Amino acid sequence: MFHLFRGTFHNRSIVSGDSIVSTLVSNPNQGRPGIALVSISRLRALCETVAPRYAEHARFFSVREGYGAAVTALQASVDAGTVDVVLAAGSNGAYLRDNLSVPVVMVKVNGFDVLSGITQAITMWPGAPIGLVLHETVSKELTDLSAWLNVALKQRAYRSIDEVRVAVDTLAAEGCKVIIGPGMACDLAQQAGLHSVFLYSLGAVEEAFERSIELARVSRQKESKRVRLNTIVAHLRDGVAAFDDAGQLEAVNPAMLDLLGLDRTRDLPPQIASAVGPLLRETLDTDAPIDERIEQIDGRALIVNCVPIVEHGLRSGSVVTVQDALVAQRIDRTLRTSQRPKHLVARHSLSDLTGASPALERVRRIARAGAAHDATVLLAGESGTGKELVAQGIHNASRRRGNPFVAFNCAALPEGLIESELFGHEEGAFTGARRGGSPGLFETAHTGTIFLDEIGEMPAASQSRLLRVLQEREVMKLGSGRATPIDVRVIAATHRDLHALVEQGVFRADLYFRLNLLQIELPPLRERRDDIPELARHLLRRSVTKYGLPAAATERVLEFLTPLFEHYAWPGNVRELENLIARAAIYLGDAASSAWQDLRDVFPEFGRMHAPLALAANGKVAGPPPAAVTRDDVLRALEKNGNNRAAASRALGIGRTTLWRLLKK
Repeated sequence: MFHLFRGTFHNRSIVSGDSIVSTLVSNPNQGRPGIALVSISRLRALCETVAPRYAEHARFFSVREGYGAAVTALQASVDAGTVDVVLAAGSNGAYLRDNLSVPVVMVKVNGFDVLSGITQAITMWPGAPIGLVLHETVSKELTDLSAWLNVALKQRAYRSIDEVRVAVDTLAAEGCKVIIGPGMACDLAQQAGLHSVFLYSLGAVEEAFERSIELARVSRQKESKRVRLNTIVAHLRDGVAAFDDAGQLEAVNPAMLDLLGLDRTRDLPPQIASAVGPLLRETLDTDAPIDERIEQIDGRALIVNCVPIVEHGLRSGSVVTVQDALVAQRIDRTLRTSQRPKHLVARHSLSDLTGASPALERVRRIARAGAAHDATVLLAGESGTGKELVAQGIHNASRRRGNPFVAFNCAALPEGLIESELFGHEEGAFTGARRGGSPGLFETAHTGTIFLDEIGEMPAASQSRLLRVLQEREVMKLGSGRATPIDVRVIAATHRDLHALVEQGVFRADLYFRLNLLQIELPPLRERRDDIPELARHLLRRSVTKYGLPAAATERVLEFLTPLFEHYAWPGNVRELENLIARAAIYLGDAASSAWQDLRDVFPEFGRMHAPLALAANGKVAGPPPAAVTRDDVLRALEKNGNNRAAASRALGIGRTTLWRLLKK
């Protein structure tokens, strides 16, 4: 499995086969970086001499093997983060630099070291031919200088351990009696019976130690940042993968493998390249990032982003991030819920519909059937018949209960503000737009229900946008070019005859048919007079608490209003009855209150009954019952009201259902 960064630091000695890396400083301080001292010759003694001087700044490990054996001994330590820097010299250091992933600091030979070695050789063995063994290249300047020094000096360069042996043999064959070079060259010279001078000085080793400590300190800081970032990215739920400029995988976190459904037992780079390769090529070809694109990968909907990495003005790679679309939807739903105003709740249920008349039972039955599905509902009925109560009841009886219930009156705002209120707007969309923009009521109602009251009053332009929302299930804010998906159940209500408005060209026919999927006709109060006493008693119980009505006066209030229950047309329906009950609770609650003769002014409804009824001295009403409405009365009312059935029903004090029944006779 690939990881974003190298593992965390662990402080321990390393044992690998027969090679042992021993700790020279016994105090294990994890705050100090670790430096491995790799030498198979005389350099080791110098390093071990210098190391105690820097014990406060680093921990030192001595590796007594070189080349491949040293790599094997160090690899586990490097992977674990115990060793931050390796200090070595010559071809051994060059080999380690090519085969280890940590920095390798070379002990460098300077001109003073060479001159010091030559001086020592001339002093100890005057006139003896001298051979100089250097790493990688010989010094042309030194060749010119040897003539001035009157020294017989020959040079040879080496790049590997085998070339050291060849260099020493060649110099010996050319008559050199003294060999100046690294520890291995000195050992080979002594084996050949030649004199030797060790090339590396104490000063060169100290300089290498200081460079190693500084590099290890910087490396440790970078490693700490990488480990921290690795931990953060590894725990992200989003998938992250980094690629170099050639499209080769550099890093990937576990979430990416899970989201792409990759087999971790197989080679991962080809699998990842196959999954996101087209995105990388598109970003490279267009030189533009991919932002929040929905892709189907391995049968799963994912939100994909692909962003170029630019360093010092040049593109150096790309980062691909992947997010599960379902997770994004849950986050979106949670966010909308947390930002939702607390008052957007439905307080009523279908059980709050008071009454047992057949007409009301039919409303309950159809409402419960509609609540079981997400179909759009159209509530029709006169003002005050309880359309919003039914809408709240449908919401609370559905699976959307607990989610927002948003009510909006389509006749409450000017035409120019309706679309902004319903669909939202971006900042600067129009003069006076809210800073930062604002979500519309459809977005606010996401996962819940939106109740559009007085839908028949909606302007034509807003009808077109509403139709698109109902069809596409997405809204576009004013001033925005991006649509936002929504999950909203729509309940509309009207007191007008939408079919007649369609015929008149005032209301869109396609919107009407979209809304009229499930229609519920709410009966007016006068068509269910048997429910009025129970409903009045229910409303009176609320007024008792609100207005402080004595319990003993409740029956007196109901007795006083009984004639209205039987003979009044109730053009305001339940809303009017509630108003009347509250008024009665206020004026009739105190037996010593206003004189009975003043009640005619307080309750003008008595004067608007079908037949004139007089108030007796005790407040009771007497008089003949109202005359029954005939078919001829209906025809005259229709003619007088321009065949407007709703207006004719209100004029006659009957419901539209009764009007239709009389017309069919």
